[in-house]
Amino acid sequence: AAAKREEPVQATDKNMNEVNAGKWVASHKGVKDRDLVVGLNGDPYWLIVKPAVEGVTPALEPYALRAECTHLGCIVGWRPAQNLFVCPCHGSEYSKQGVVKRGPAPRALDLAKITVDEKGKVLFSKWTDEDFRPASKVS
Repeated sequence: AAAKREEPVQATDKNMNEVNAGKWVASHKGVKDRDLVVGLNGDPYWLIVKPAVEGVTPALEPYALRAECTHLGCIVGWRPAQNLFVCPCHGSEYSKQGVVKRGPAPRALDLAKITVDEKGKVLFSKWTDEDFRPASKVS
């Protein structure tokens, strides 16, 4: 039997409104370039706008990061001054791409694939590509 293909999931904001890529990118720049949304399985994910580059139209990263710490599942927060995600419970730190910089977290934050449909809706799907991030450097 063929494997069941999972349908993409529409991203919603904290008020459960559908996320539109154009509006999201326009309102999430600079230190506000990432924010929590509801993604796969109703879980919280960090949706990230690519850093601004002159001459390039701002856009979403092709991935989102599951906001649950890989240690015990606490929700990690973003600290723009340090350019890190930090777990408030036990102090695990993750890079801006979700790679572990300091434990006790055992592995990087989970990835989800982000696509935008023809109407501008932000869609989540399971990450099936190879992990593009460098290996974690746990200290």
